[in-house]
Amino acid sequence: MHPNALLDLTTDLLRAVMRLDQPADAVVSAFFRQHRKLGPRERHTLAETTYAVLRRKPLFEHLAALGGDKKPNALKVPLMRRLAILGWQGNEAFLRAALTPDELAWLARAQAVKPDNLPAALRHLLPTWLAEALQAALDKDFWPLAAALDQPAPMDLRVNALKMKREEAQRLLAEAGIVAEPTPYSPWGLRVQGKPALTQLPLFQDGAIEVQDEGSQLLALLTDAHRGEMVVDFCAGAGGKTLALGAAMRNTGRLYAFDVSGHRLAALKPRLARSGLSNVYPAQIAHERDDRVKRLAGKIQRVLVDAPCSGLGTIRRNPDLKWRQSPADVAELQQRQQAILASAARLVAPGGRLVYATCSLLRAENEDVAEGFDAAHGREFERLPAAELLAKAHVEGADTLVEGDALRLWPHRHGTDGFFAMAWQRR
Repeated sequence: MHPNALLDLTTDLLRAVMRLDQPADAVVSAFFRQHRKLGPRERHTLAETTYAVLRRKPLFEHLAALGGDKKPNALKVPLMRRLAILGWQGNEAFLRAALTPDELAWLARAQAVKPDNLPAALRHLLPTWLAEALQAALDKDFWPLAAALDQPAPMDLRVNALKMKREEAQRLLAEAGIVAEPTPYSPWGLRVQGKPALTQLPLFQDGAIEVQDEGSQLLALLTDAHRGEMVVDFCAGAGGKTLALGAAMRNTGRLYAFDVSGHRLAALKPRLARSGLSNVYPAQIAHERDDRVKRLAGKIQRVLVDAPCSGLGTIRRNPDLKWRQSPADVAELQQRQQAILASAARLVAPGGRLVYATCSLLRAENEDVAEGFDAAHGREFERLPAAELLAKAHVEGADTLVEGDALRLWPHRHGTDGFFAMAWQRR
């Protein structure tokens, strides 16, 4: 494809994504469906440039406004084209072939700007409300977090213990030319750099590996589902943690995967078929008080509530979230989280375990919800120390993953997505 054509396409995609009215990954996928003739390298350039701009939106918008030319008609280039140039993730020589002399001169000025001399908002690359909340929580540790959130996340895999040992999966990946290292905490995990093509590997097609962040694997380990138990994944989504729980149960007992979205549960079906699990029962529910939930009250040994949340712990993968979420959204989510947790708690049998989790970085969705549950249900449930639970689940360095009684994962400290989880036992 001609350099000008590829830059124009990148600008078109960026214009659609920057409306911020839909998840970026959905917009990118729809764009690629409309342009089916794009090759792998062109798709990579388009997608990665878009995500680079989303990560550094305030900085790039500042640099896009740089002048420096006293001519009356100096560089009248649309903003989205400038952003695409600044975020370009393809071949640099290819890009330069598409630029005018004025654009090349502007780009040189932009690239000469030293970020260390810019205001804080152009260095942490977060909306003000979110930066303030994270600074209050982390103090001096805020800047390492901001730096980590500016980087793409690695790809983590979970090895299906029903089908294969981790060492064997690592060896087979190496034979396929993919270097994978054991994750530092999860005994099930492997970490690969970049975005290798996995879907055509027999290892993937046979269900021996699944893409799953190490933090998500740790939620399943904290839940600690056993053989023969009745277990509920209350907000199952596409079922990553459901599959991990089913493997931990050694394909015995009954594992219910509840979700209000039939579309998300449909995405579980092919993964379930690959996994070899036959103990999983997906079920769409209307809401957290659905009759299907009521019929299981007091009968379940393990309940995992990975609640709907802001998703701000996944900013490395979904940088659009920091521009699409707001304090009002978080307040609304907190109310839903409290209602869902209270309803899911009714399922837990005496002596059973309840785990509340989010992939949020914010106290409002994490500690505040857990403390509210304690205040309302402290007579029925007692907190369990996450460090002890993780150590019993053979998690390395379990004591480094907790704050108080909770599992608290941070991208800059642990290399995972941001996660929170609290566990209780019914008295």
